[in-house]
Amino acid sequence: MSDAVNHPEHYQGASKCPSCGKTIECIDVVKDMTFLAGNVVKYIWRAGKKGSTIEDLKKARWYIEKMIETFQEEEKGNDN
Repeated sequence: MSDAVNHPEHYQGASKCPSCGKTIECIDVVKDMTFLAGNVVKYIWRAGKKGSTIEDLKKARWYIEKMIETFQEEEKGNDN
């Protein structure tokens, strides 16, 4: 039985950790990333597992665009 709060199926990995045999979850991958980068990975990770694949990929693209904007703003600030 799936645990929709602590271990939702749409964030479970397709592979197992070779050393411990546990299922790899999205949180294990993104926990040390920035908010924006973590959301990119999250939406790509779950694409097609919870609703529309295209919608999830568009959400990932939205977060990538926000990351680009953020880095561009930082670069402009460093030019001064």
